[in-house]
Amino acid sequence: MSPSGQDGRRAPSSGHTARYRPGAVPASADGRLHSDVFARNAPPLIAALAPFLGGRTGAVLEIGCGTGQHAAAFALAFPGLCWVPSDPDPIHRASAAAWAAHLRAPPHPPLDIDAAAAWPDQPQVAALGPLSGVFAGNVTHIAPFAVTEGLIAGAGQRLARGGLLMIYGPFIQAGRMIGAGNAAFDERLRAENPAWGLRDTDRITELAAAAGLEEAALIAMPANNRLLIHRKPPAA
Repeated sequence: MSPSGQDGRRAPSSGHTARYRPGAVPASADGRLHSDVFARNAPPLIAALAPFLGGRTGAVLEIGCGTGQHAAAFALAFPGLCWVPSDPDPIHRASAAAWAAHLRAPPHPPLDIDAAAAWPDQPQVAALGPLSGVFAGNVTHIAPFAVTEGLIAGAGQRLARGGLLMIYGPFIQAGRMIGAGNAAFDERLRAENPAWGLRDTDRITELAAAAGLEEAALIAMPANNRLLIHRKPPAA
């Protein structure tokens, strides 16, 4: 699930990282990469997450942080949490660290995690202790389904009781494509890579239940996106 690149280094299983490279997206001299969707995604995401994360403490692990802009913004928006970004790509991790420094967010070194691998067993993850949350934004549709499966199964293992799994992005909901734009986007993704594509919220919920998580919320977001939140039940 973690193929090697031509230079022998491990390549991310999602295979989409070339989209975030200097020259492909705007970049700053300090290594910060700029995603064109961050500015419109972050404010409504922070507002939607606030009722669930406000007042919480502990560590939140972000899977597939990409440029790291969301990680830095969330670290500032929820100061009680230790927001730890991760990404299997070293250029993404460098960008995330640069964004944290630029915005003066708490400097949590980004972790090297591939969700399709056995990430809950990694010592760097275990060192965080039981997680208050696991977050993945715009990951599931540009990665093989093994990444979604690993994300959810791993969250079931690493979340503390009452901890939250939060997944954001475009989805198929209950077997129905949400909007013509999402349908066209899904078609483009599958043409680019047959292993990619929008995932069904019902399938996410099934996997979450198998991992011991209960559905807490399914929130409609701008641009036909969805925020799926599942919770690890408190101890009986």
